[in-house]
Amino acid sequence: MVRPCPSVGPRGRLRAWPGARELAPSLRARPARCRRLLPRGGAAPAGGGAEAGPGGGPGCAGGAAVKAGDMTDNIPLQPVRQKKRMDSRPRAGCSEWLRCCGGGEPRPRTVWLGHPEKRDQRYPRNVINNQKYNFFTFLPGVLFNQFKYFFNLYFLLLACSQFVPEMRLGALYTYWVPLGFVLAVTIIREAVEEIRCYTRDKEVNAQVYSRLTARGTVKVKSSSIQVGDLIIVEKNQRVPADMIFLRTSEKNGSCFLRTDQLDGETDWKLRLPVACTQRLPTAADLLQIRSYVYAEEPNIDIHNFVGTFTREDSDPPISESLSIENALWAGTVTASGTVVGVVLYTGRELRSVMNTSNPRSKIGLFDLEVNCLTKILFGALVVVSLVMVALQHFAGRWYLQILRFLLLFSNIIPISLRVNLDMGKIVYSWVIRRDSKIPGTVVRSSTIPEQLGRISYLLTDKTGTLTQNEMVFKRLHLGTVAYGLDSMDEVQSHIFSIYTQQPQDPPAQKGSAPTTKVRRTMSSRVHEAVKAIALCHNVTPVYESNGVTDQAEAEKQYEDSCRVYQASSPDEVALVQWTESVGLTLVGRDQSSMQLRTPGDQILNFTILQLFPFTYESKRMGIIVRDESTGEITFYMKGADVVMAGIVQYNDWLEEECGNMAREGLRVLVVAKKSLAEEQYQDFEARYVQAKLSVHDRSLKVATVIESLEMEMELLCLTGVEDQLQADVRPTLETLRNAGIKVWMLTGDKLETATCTAKNAHLVTRNQDIHIFRLVTNRGEAHLELNAFRRKHDCALVISGDSLEVCLKYYEYEFMELACQCPAVVCCRCAPTQKAQIVRLLQERTGRLTCAVGDGGNDVSMIQESDCGVGVEGKEGKQASLAADFSITQFRHLGRLLMVHGRNSYKRSAALSQFVIHRSLCISAMQAVFSSVFYFASVPLYQGFLIIGYSTIYTMFPVFSLVLDKDVKSEVAMLYPELYKDLLKGRPLSYKTFLIWVLISIYQGSTIMYGALLLFESEFVHIVAISFTSLILTELLMVALTIQSWHWLMTVAELLSLACYIASLVFLHEFIDVYFIATLSFLWKVSVITLVSCLPLYVLKYLRRRFSPPSYSKLTS
Repeated sequence: MVRPCPSVGPRGRLRAWPGARELAPSLRARPARCRRLLPRGGAAPAGGGAEAGPGGGPGCAGGAAVKAGDMTDNIPLQPVRQKKRMDSRPRAGCSEWLRCCGGGEPRPRTVWLGHPEKRDQRYPRNVINNQKYNFFTFLPGVLFNQFKYFFNLYFLLLACSQFVPEMRLGALYTYWVPLGFVLAVTIIREAVEEIRCYTRDKEVNAQVYSRLTARGTVKVKSSSIQVGDLIIVEKNQRVPADMIFLRTSEKNGSCFLRTDQLDGETDWKLRLPVACTQRLPTAADLLQIRSYVYAEEPNIDIHNFVGTFTREDSDPPISESLSIENALWAGTVTASGTVVGVVLYTGRELRSVMNTSNPRSKIGLFDLEVNCLTKILFGALVVVSLVMVALQHFAGRWYLQILRFLLLFSNIIPISLRVNLDMGKIVYSWVIRRDSKIPGTVVRSSTIPEQLGRISYLLTDKTGTLTQNEMVFKRLHLGTVAYGLDSMDEVQSHIFSIYTQQPQDPPAQKGSAPTTKVRRTMSSRVHEAVKAIALCHNVTPVYESNGVTDQAEAEKQYEDSCRVYQASSPDEVALVQWTESVGLTLVGRDQSSMQLRTPGDQILNFTILQLFPFTYESKRMGIIVRDESTGEITFYMKGADVVMAGIVQYNDWLEEECGNMAREGLRVLVVAKKSLAEEQYQDFEARYVQAKLSVHDRSLKVATVIESLEMEMELLCLTGVEDQLQADVRPTLETLRNAGIKVWMLTGDKLETATCTAKNAHLVTRNQDIHIFRLVTNRGEAHLELNAFRRKHDCALVISGDSLEVCLKYYEYEFMELACQCPAVVCCRCAPTQKAQIVRLLQERTGRLTCAVGDGGNDVSMIQESDCGVGVEGKEGKQASLAADFSITQFRHLGRLLMVHGRNSYKRSAALSQFVIHRSLCISAMQAVFSSVFYFASVPLYQGFLIIGYSTIYTMFPVFSLVLDKDVKSEVAMLYPELYKDLLKGRPLSYKTFLIWVLISIYQGSTIMYGALLLFESEFVHIVAISFTSLILTELLMVALTIQSWHWLMTVAELLSLACYIASLVFLHEFIDVYFIATLSFLWKVSVITLVSCLPLYVLKYLRRRFSPPSYSKLTS
């Protein structure tokens, strides 16, 4: 059975892995030297074989995650030193787990098509198991996880001590029932989760697929699939195992995959079958040929694959290189056609399984503070016990007396505290999900809602988080002329004139000849630029039936109304949509050809000879096409200005215009071309094919061959695409700023674009200066620049990733000290590992809580490193959303999430925890008074059901109803974000408030006990009746005193608890004299004691409200 680390989400979705790199999907994966995924804090899987780029190579940001939408995003960074953290995240990858569990060293493999019996090693079963326990380990495992914590173990030892006669203080159930209740809640919760996991796994393992055999097609369960099987996957069916794509029913010879369950990206990926097997007449012929696949060892890199396909029975033997474009990973879904594949990896060797790991289990600051208070209470318990024995002058078996007093005063540490807080967190999560003002919000980590109320630093991504990730084409720049939105009709007329010119132009007037020549030159320049943009991309037009037109008919006729563009980057779709708007329309594409339609409805056919997809190492993409009408071969390329500047021919305008467009907030791409002679291309192709067939250092050899073409290219144009701001970003950022939260923007975009977005979003206010940190490369430059920055006051900082790395290397403390004083910080050209490093440094240097917000795979490391991670479901898929603690649909929802829900959660939990502690200290104070009056005897005041009922049915509902309390309405909290600022000091739960509640508890406990001793009559049972009734009434009145905004459920809880106590008196005749409580004497004595214990506190509360009102009281009046 496979046992991956359990990080599959509640609906079977893989949560995003720490450190997974999100590379641009492509038609043909261009391997890069530094791309293997590393588990967070772990090492790459050992073993030979894989040449897809050993993890941790020079310049590799191990554990980086890169956004698939930005052409100009992210630069490689040296790995960051990880500080040791106290958390429960496994520090090694699943591959290491496999080795230590006897899975053996991963090795490359040879897989024969359709012959699973011809295997050279033993492979795991294709069974998915995401359960933490099995039938036998469930109970021991759950109990171990509970009792490995000190306080749970403490209560277990207390309960077990009651089996010793000398230490028994009462009935066994008084200790075992509360402990049993806490354990029962935990066991039921774990059991429900395990059953859900089991049901989900069983459903996945039982899915039926078709397998090709010599006897024909047979049905087989997913769990019975073996390495070497030929499996048929229908459209919209999940791929059951990692396979190599052999055949498709699509006539264009390719298929689309939906990979959102694997990598979080919503864009479809194009996959290509092995050419040799696609050419076979039928799928059954796959069993008639003698062929095998040689594949690399199993590893966690979902963006790369290295292998070869060999057919031995042909003359000569055929050998084809295999890459990621031929791979179908388990967990993806086929979006077009029926595919046939050969299974390579199963079970625990699946890419999806090896990429699953437990994200860091975050422990909230509030929980740590409560634990600290509980330790103080434990210290008080020991001190009180020692004092009691000391007052007996350590007479007799004093050590046994110490143990008895420890048991007697064990109520000082409330066993119900953890249960109340955990149930409170569930209520807060439910309230957040039900809030109609922030629809679609999901709470993925219900353990830290209080964190939302104490955020000091908010670190946000730019693209897709502050902006919509909806690209609009804004600018075409040809060097001498630029076309904006208002002049696109001129571009359209140029294109129209090129394709509608008559073969022979009419004779021109004598004076107009030069003008015509200039116009024709400009038209041809515009045409070349538009044609390059229309051809250089990996966009595929997909035709869908619209109810009127049949799908096949729409594709045949190139119906505009049925066409949808599919691509892995919204930038590219925007560019292709723009070329359509000016007259050159992409109407068809398959793996080897592309069709463009001109304004005159003429179809231009181009053969795709080679495609070099965009990667975050190269920052560019290229394509070589042959024009079918002329036979011309052209190499087109587009990319970021930083890399294209060294590739294009010398010019004097590229750098300046790129800077100008970036300052306008546009994302800039440089487009260039190079014409190739037939001999030149044939020579390149021979070298390229040879490089792709190599198994060792394939990526390096391929890159070297491609770079031989990338010289002296002709610069055609610059394109500017704008990413619009999300709705209400500006008021949301202003709200956060007024709440005392400092906002840092961490982006992979270039400095000018990031600065422009920061101004546009009002992250930097109009009256603030901006200090742009100069690019520094060494210690001396960093020192000078830091000194220059130190002289600035109240200005926002803009710094690039390169400069940031140098500053953190030499002047970490000084830089962080200065940066933390800035009202806003913008880090551009920021790699994913740098984002996580900045979060970690803020936590270490300031000790404040951080919140990270992002929407893409490159934000996952930052989200998981922060104290509170928020994922935005955006264009880049759900990877960040699945990895986050909270998921929202729009950035503006963050304001309400923090100002309303975060504030309420923290204040409610603070009140709840202090009240539970007060409830326990009250009864402990009464016990101390009782014991001291009766010569320090270790005799319990209340026994049996009274002690259990006190903290459960008599007071549980009113105390827990505090989770519904609120000091101001949500509209007021949003209108006055300054209220949030008060929480940053941690005043609702501090040593001061804790001490006040301790004093209140001692006062009330002592008053009730001394009052009962003074007023009781003759029989001891009267003390119990008077004191216990007064205690219950005091607790109910104290809840009413604490509540600031009454909810109808609070009233019901108060009345229900009182009714339960009155009704139960009939059955408590063993402890309480039923006839006595019906007398007038009992009633006035209880009333007097309750009044004396509560009235002074009500008076103090009134005086405080009158003369020192809290900040919110004026708003509620």
